[in-house]
Amino acid sequence: MGERMNVGLPAKIRKDVESYISEHNISESEGKEIMDRVRKFYHRALYDPEEAVGVVTAQSLSEPATQMTMRTYHFAGTAGIQVTLGLPRLIEIFDAKKEPETPSMTIYLRPEFQTEVKAIEVAKKIKEVKLRDFVISDVIDLVNLTVKCKLDSEKLKKFNLEPKKLVKHIKLKNIDCETKGNDLTCLSKKTENVNLHKLKYKLLESHIEGVKGVSHVIVSKDANGEWFITTLGSNLKKVFEIEGVDPNRTICNNPFEINDLLGIEAARNSIIKEAVDTIGEQGLGVDIRYVSILADLMTSTGGIMGIGRYGIAGNKDSVLARMAFEETKKHIISASIDGLKDPLKGHVENIIMNQLIPMGTGAFELIGRIPGGKPKPERPEKRAAEKPRVRKRVEKPKPKKPVKKPKVKSKKTKSKKPSKPPAKKPKRKVKKK
Repeated sequence: MGERMNVGLPAKIRKDVESYISEHNISESEGKEIMDRVRKFYHRALYDPEEAVGVVTAQSLSEPATQMTMRTYHFAGTAGIQVTLGLPRLIEIFDAKKEPETPSMTIYLRPEFQTEVKAIEVAKKIKEVKLRDFVISDVIDLVNLTVKCKLDSEKLKKFNLEPKKLVKHIKLKNIDCETKGNDLTCLSKKTENVNLHKLKYKLLESHIEGVKGVSHVIVSKDANGEWFITTLGSNLKKVFEIEGVDPNRTICNNPFEINDLLGIEAARNSIIKEAVDTIGEQGLGVDIRYVSILADLMTSTGGIMGIGRYGIAGNKDSVLARMAFEETKKHIISASIDGLKDPLKGHVENIIMNQLIPMGTGAFELIGRIPGGKPKPERPEKRAAEKPRVRKRVEKPKPKKPVKKPKVKSKKTKSKKPSKPPAKKPKRKVKKK
């Protein structure tokens, strides 16, 4: 600990403490005491060289997750909006799902819009308005192949819309719309294979006003008396364009959307915030440094990777580490085809190979002098001064060759072949005189 205390603070932390001391007019003696206390806290936060931080992080995050399983497979309301919480939300964050089950935004307003009336006006601009919000009843005409809707004139007046202007907002292909009073009639240009029920659904779901995807909006006031808006549905890009919204503080719960709009550093901060809030909401405490290690790993490539087989675990350099996680046959076969080599630098692959893991004391190869051990080797100068020792060669006795035993042939009775009869000589023919 004494050696650690000799190490100075990082420049940023030192500047922050010095600016705090100067702003609050703290005396030199008290300033030194504050600096010493900050230094102690900083050195308590350091870890030992080659400590297995990843294993400790995995344990520290997964153990609280087991406590969340019994009570959190449900939705809980925050500000009147149903949002996914607990273990399902934690799985969403760490598996890097592109679309969360319940996307939401927390929209903060600029100082000049910090009144209830102005906050409600901004909320009206944000909420998506569909045609179904103005329809009292609808009828399908199977004879004329049309869909007729009766409009609510009072709701139209609230949004400063008229039936004729409403038609301009309906942008559907191969459909003609007409209005007569408060009646809206839509006719398909196609005459064959017309699905009127599908046409009716598309018509009622057509976008009229507001931000697409934002179905619910709630205006609330926090403990400091500041007005803010909570939504169900997310579309940060469009919300930033609305007058009165503070883009520096407005956030959503989808890291992918933040990455597309604000960059990977903002997405990393979003992952940390969402994970810490989800764990803290269940009353479980996890050090933020463990969450930040995992967030750094998820965003280290410039994009957002999950922790599963198609993310961090599937992209490790070690073939054995990938094999030990999931899809064993796949990794072994692909590595053998490509002729890959495993550097054996991690702990998983070294445990598989029954070797010392490169962590803690196993990460170092020490060369030193042990007191009370073997004597020091003499210098070559002293050896030259001494008389050279002549070593006699001791000839080793040659090994005797093994004596080969003669092979005893077994007497086998040969079966006598039957002798062939002597061949008869052909008789010579005598010519008659």
